[in-house]
Amino acid sequence: MEDLLKIFSALGNDSRFRIAMMLRYKNMCVCEIRNVIGSSMSTISNHLKILKEAKIISSYKDDKYVTYFLNKESEYFREILKILEKTEDDILLKDKEIVVKTKRINVC
Repeated sequence: MEDLLKIFSALGNDSRFRIAMMLRYKNMCVCEIRNVIGSSMSTISNHLKILKEAKIISSYKDDKYVTYFLNKESEYFREILKILEKTEDDILLKDKEIVVKTKRINVC
């Protein structure tokens, strides 16, 4: 039950929810996420830390970047993701447009 509470708590914040939804489309670094969300690097990093602790996302080092991606290993989150994949609204659609167009080289 504790794992589920961490997931729902992490996704209960609008920025963290948006980040999780963005990572459905591609793996991203902090700069790319900041380009969409618009918060400071430290705020984005804090959100990423919380999402990572909830096992919603994972990361890997890619040259000089840390790249974040959805952790589809989590059984609970996989089930929640099935529901989330059907969720779209104006903000999420706008985020998707920006994510798809964002090039790491242009924002980092």
